[in-house]
Amino acid sequence: MSNSKLAVDHVITEDGTRIHFKDWGTGPAVVFSHGWPLQGDAWEDQMIFLASKGYRVIAHDRRGHGLSSQPWQGNDMDTYADDLATLLNALDIKDATLVGHSTGGGEVARYIGRHGSARVKQAVLVGAVPPQMVVSATNPDGLPMSVFDGIRDGVLKDRSQFFQDLTIPFYGYNRPGARESQGVRDTFWLQGMQCGIKNAYDCIKQFSETDFTADLKKIDVPTLFVHGDDDQIVPIGASAKAAVKLVKNATLLVYEGAPHGLPTTHKERLNADLLAFLQSN
Repeated sequence: MSNSKLAVDHVITEDGTRIHFKDWGTGPAVVFSHGWPLQGDAWEDQMIFLASKGYRVIAHDRRGHGLSSQPWQGNDMDTYADDLATLLNALDIKDATLVGHSTGGGEVARYIGRHGSARVKQAVLVGAVPPQMVVSATNPDGLPMSVFDGIRDGVLKDRSQFFQDLTIPFYGYNRPGARESQGVRDTFWLQGMQCGIKNAYDCIKQFSETDFTADLKKIDVPTLFVHGDDDQIVPIGASAKAAVKLVKNATLLVYEGAPHGLPTTHKERLNADLLAFLQSN
């Protein structure tokens, strides 16, 4: 955008918010949008892999998350998408592959819905929230509002403990045979606690209530959906299986038994699938 200023590791948006990002490697650009309440580093397994394969990888911390500013205002999906546009414009990214996990998948869809695909070659939505998470008249298979009220309550009462507890279903560690990693759990907690509490709280409404149906219908680039069929956070039925039907030229890869945090638990498979998708288009 015309009023944005680019630095080595951050861009300043028109409302003065500092958006931190990492920009590694050279080659075709792959731009990552992370899930709630994490940050760009949640994609580190994919970033180091793809950068070593000849790609330029870019991951930002959504406003309020990670090392970005924690503004009181602008914690909504439209602004998240506009912040992504500010970054892509400031870096003058062309022919990008946009990759979004969970809330980040909604951010990618809303970005294309609001800003078009002039800078986008293709998209990947992993464990993504579109078309809509909460139950509604048009989304009868969604989750009840009480689920998201519970998340809000957890964030306000004791978000440190809530984030620790959330790691169990997030990574499927409550399933028989799961190999729990305390390090993975600690990393999730650490990233979550770097998110501002107001930003974390406001984002819950955005990832749960936003209807991305119109955005999905506007996506006009090849799109890959990746989702675990044992996702306890964003159940596959009302998300990927519904969303793939709304996007032209879209494919769904279902990871049997995979949890929501599959970019970590199934990183080797996801890395290989991302590379194959990048090389096929």
